[in-house]
Amino acid sequence: MTDDYLLPLSTATEERERDADVALLPVGSFEQHGDFLPLATDTVIAVTVARAVGAAYRVLQLPPVTISCSHEHAGWRGTVSVSAATLYATVTDIAESLRRGGIGKLVLISGHGGNYVLGNVVQEASARGERMALFPTEVDWLNARAAGGVELGPESDMHAGELETSLLLHAHPQVVRADYADHDELADERNRMLTRGLAAYTASGVVGRPSLASAAKGKAALANLVESFADVLAALGSPSR
Repeated sequence: MTDDYLLPLSTATEERERDADVALLPVGSFEQHGDFLPLATDTVIAVTVARAVGAAYRVLQLPPVTISCSHEHAGWRGTVSVSAATLYATVTDIAESLRRGGIGKLVLISGHGGNYVLGNVVQEASARGERMALFPTEVDWLNARAAGGVELGPESDMHAGELETSLLLHAHPQVVRADYADHDELADERNRMLTRGLAAYTASGVVGRPSLASAAKGKAALANLVESFADVLAALGSPSR
């Protein structure tokens, strides 16, 4: 992935010819990621996953939702959030607009684990008979970690750590500050984070060991996610190619 565009640049004519029945909506965030990754990290990762999936499958790629529910990061300069109700409404409105345009299936490409409401959106839509999915799930991320040789699990490698840094080193190395390996911080005990926020557990905002990151790990993890996406299409009843 050599270009820096994070927005899809296809035309209406190209999308008519593509005739995809599945749309991808990257949902990121704008929140602190320590001193060495950009505030837009989760958005960049969500778009990176969507773009890799779009290169392998016939889908419509949508522009990302760039601000979401980052309330656990409140207090760090630059972090911006919207309410869960706003994110819920945004996603459901987009899904309805797509259906009116003839695309009845939507996959939310989630780059931020704090957007818990997305799971509710998908469950409720599915119960209404609409076709929606959330990707990657926790299982998808676990499989991607294993495929990439990521050493720490998600409990220790929770934020701005080995996996996120690896994905960016592979896809967008220019956004990773050169001193990324100097910012390790672990905080495995975060049982009351929903109440106390992340700042109660980490001074730097990092939870993980970015020093373990590599572009090779990111490349392998991303390739595994692309492979896993075939199962999402199967669940939605769509052809894989």
